Amino acid sequence: MQSNRQKNKNRPVLVAVFAHPDDEAFGPAGTIALYSQTHDIYLLCATKGEEGGKDKKIAQVRQNELLSSANVLGVKKVFFLGFKDGTLCNNLYHKLTAKIEEKFKELNPEVIMTAEPLGVSGHIDHIMVSLATTFVFKKLKFIKTLMYYCIDKKAAAHMEHYFIYFPPGYSKKDVDKVVDISNVWNQKIGAISAHKSQKEDAKTILKRNEGLSKEEYFLILNK
Repeated sequence: MQSNRQKNKNRPVLVAVFAHPDDEAFGPAGTIALYSQTHDIYLLCATKGEEGGKDKKIAQVRQNELLSSANVLGVKKVFFLGFKDGTLCNNLYHKLTAKIEEKFKELNPEVIMTAEPLGVSGHIDHIMVSLATTFVFKKLKFIKTLMYYCIDKKAAAHMEHYFIYFPPGYSKKDVDKVVDISNVWNQKIGAISAHKSQKEDAKTILKRNEGLSKEEYFLILNK
């Protein structure tokens, strides 16, 4: 049997790691779509977003929505890591890290992507996923680049009352990479629209982007 490294030798691999279905769409969807043109993209999702609605089948609904969004963005496969929405904390840190490490060893990414250390929105699940992903990045030598998705101060200002604490975002001069997503904007909108159960959040995200440049921002760690 061919190893994953052999099978993917003609296209580098990027693995994106998020806490919930919709983090990929409301976050760096445009950049994911762009990278899918040159990379094999895989997505790890720690939970199925069980707390994202009152429907008894909300976990299945949100799983299917993520699969639809991933298809729009050119993701090859989505892996759900089996944690419950809203429970990521110190007690699960080692289990979460172990599952991320296992998938990275299977997929052999050169590049990985996750939320910046404050979780973009301050959501504790996002922060835990960012911490665990960073730990594994530093441990595994074959991963060359970690891309932390972040938002600028103007976008963050629209969201200050979204959670108890919404981080202030970054000045453009302080980010390491600015990605022009204007050519894949419709894919980003398509990915956001796939998360029908989260339409109120989708409206907020789209309103946040009104009048702003079609760009996504990243902090970069390289080895």
